[in-house]
Amino acid sequence: MSPGIKIAYFSMEVGIDPAIPTYSGGLGVLAGDLLRTAADMKLSMAGITLLARKGYFNQKLDESGRQTEEPVIWQVEKHLQKLPNQVSVSIEGREVFLAAWQYLIKGPDDHEVPVYFLDADLPQNSEWDRHLTDFLYGGDSRYRICQEVILGMGGVRMLKALGHAEIERYHMNEGHSAFLGLELLDETAAKKGKGPVGWDDVEEVRKKCVFTTHTPVPAGQDQFPMDLVYNVLGKHDVLEMEELFSFKGSLNMTYLALNLSHYVNGVGRRHGEISKLMFGGHTIDSISNGVHAGTWVSKPFQILFDRYIPDWREYNFSFRKAMSIPSNEVWTTHMEVKKRLIDRVKQDTGMILDPEVLTLGFARRAATYKRPDLIFTDINRLKKAASTAGKFQMLFAGKAHPQDRPGKESIQSVFRAIHELKSTIPIAYLPNYELELGQLMTSGADLWLNTPLSPMEASGTSGMKAALNGVPSLSVLDGWWVEGCVEGVTGWAIGEKPPLWGLGPDPGVSQENRAEEAELLYEKLEKTILPLYYGNRERFIRM
Repeated sequence: MSPGIKIAYFSMEVGIDPAIPTYSGGLGVLAGDLLRTAADMKLSMAGITLLARKGYFNQKLDESGRQTEEPVIWQVEKHLQKLPNQVSVSIEGREVFLAAWQYLIKGPDDHEVPVYFLDADLPQNSEWDRHLTDFLYGGDSRYRICQEVILGMGGVRMLKALGHAEIERYHMNEGHSAFLGLELLDETAAKKGKGPVGWDDVEEVRKKCVFTTHTPVPAGQDQFPMDLVYNVLGKHDVLEMEELFSFKGSLNMTYLALNLSHYVNGVGRRHGEISKLMFGGHTIDSISNGVHAGTWVSKPFQILFDRYIPDWREYNFSFRKAMSIPSNEVWTTHMEVKKRLIDRVKQDTGMILDPEVLTLGFARRAATYKRPDLIFTDINRLKKAASTAGKFQMLFAGKAHPQDRPGKESIQSVFRAIHELKSTIPIAYLPNYELELGQLMTSGADLWLNTPLSPMEASGTSGMKAALNGVPSLSVLDGWWVEGCVEGVTGWAIGEKPPLWGLGPDPGVSQENRAEEAELLYEKLEKTILPLYYGNRERFIRM
């Protein structure tokens, strides 16, 4: 057990190992990278999350791209250490007991950052309560709000039970853990020996809390009707302080986190601007997301970097020296990784791809605003690019949330294109996207494709992982790519930076705009990228 933790990092999901399926996408993968970096920096920090005994889900795809889900069977005892401590929280008037499992992330000089996984599957609990930490983002609103009570309130109590009594900062990674603020308010009022929580207590709690908001998509902000809140939490002083948490008659977890934090940040410069518009009256800074280089650089490139940039793990700024690595070694290493990816495609789908053909990669959570099917807007135009400028092949991966019907339909739209283009452009959709496959795709593709509906991409770190492996991006100017794109040097932009629009619950995009963006994509692919790949390989390698 690590004594003296000063920073507690709360996240509903954490991605730290492919064998521990307690993450669904970028939010959890970022949390894992941040905690690894904390270990590298020797920070006095701990992560708090839920156990998710049955994971997110195993994805099954039929020939038409219809997604079905199965529980993930993983051996908790094999990967985590059970701790003897227990705490409890009150849910719907019941006392729900919680245990904790520990995973230690080791940095230099054996510095350890613990991650605590909260578990409600205890014999003292009712059958329904025992399953509250089974599924990541599972169930209905009642299930979700109970999970968030466990994460926020239970997490604070567990840290105290584990001996971490002097925590200086509570960091909320998205609003799921905002109930930790209510627990801290109760603690603060109790220490003063007074009755109801007051606004002076709120100010004290704010000094301890920071909040990172991740999404301009309304669906990413948990909201619960007040009757459900009262039923789950019971009578609570804070519930009378409506301006602290209430938004249009419901409990909005994002607003609760905003109102209980002295510092708030978005995850990219552009996302910071958008967040200020969304949450008027709140001061919101921006810190662009990053990725953990030691995790996302492929093994062949690690060996290459060790030879030419031996301090790259400790000092990521050293990557600027990569320009001195001989081009032939860069390309030989890339082709080694690419062939590994092509082998994985054959293993998973039976499709045989040509390693000499330009390969586009697209892998992320399957949500409509990510628009995996933008490139298929005009099939005939896409065929023309392939026939006139050079062959290319495409790889896709990504899970849709089980209750996200439009997200599932976006996968099916890719499958329709796969069938329509099978004699012209080879395309494969790899099932069950997870950390290991993500690392292989971002490092093995020749070109990373990203086509979100602007300005809905908060950051989007998959392109950063590709960049660490020398892979350039072709992306809409949204998220981090606004900062990362140097046209013709780090990759290529699809269109110009758009105005800040489309922040409502259904941002939408007109067919005319979609067609325009698709045409810009085709133009860049046909007139710039394919000619460079096949006609000036040396310059492509330098990129």
